[in-house]
Amino acid sequence: MASLNVGNLGEYLREQRRNAQLSLRQLADAAGVSNPYLSQIERGLRKPSAEVLQQVAKALRISAETLYVRAGILDAERDRDDVETRAVLLADPSLNERQKQVLLQIYESFRKENGFGADADADAADDGEARAQDATAGDAAGGADSIPGPEPRTTGGSDAGPRRTAG
Repeated sequence: MASLNVGNLGEYLREQRRNAQLSLRQLADAAGVSNPYLSQIERGLRKPSAEVLQQVAKALRISAETLYVRAGILDAERDRDDVETRAVLLADPSLNERQKQVLLQIYESFRKENGFGADADADAADDGEARAQDATAGDAAGGADSIPGPEPRTTGGSDAGPRRTAG
């Protein structure tokens, strides 16, 4: 089988796996992929999907976006700020996984609205965008109903206060 242009990814994965002191089998089990498949990725014979890269990144506790760039899924130069922003969000220990995913979905929807992120990554975010909006709208709706707004003003009638006249 001819080597695809993912050798850099494979070498990087092998290095990260060794730094984490995991065997190929241990990483495959933790990521939920087969041992032979992971071996082929490391040797540059297979190009994994974004989903597989995300599972491997999670098992290695590294940024999935870094793997996306190395696999050629994200353009390193064009998406550098995007990758850094996502990495910071994902690394925040004060957020749980659900909160991180909602933030990433909202972030991507704003990027798309502003004309960025029109690539495949943005298309993947569309699926989660409605869920993110539902989650934030549900929170906002619950609070908005209980906050009293200004009462409508009426003209004339007995609610008018004393009037001053010039003089």
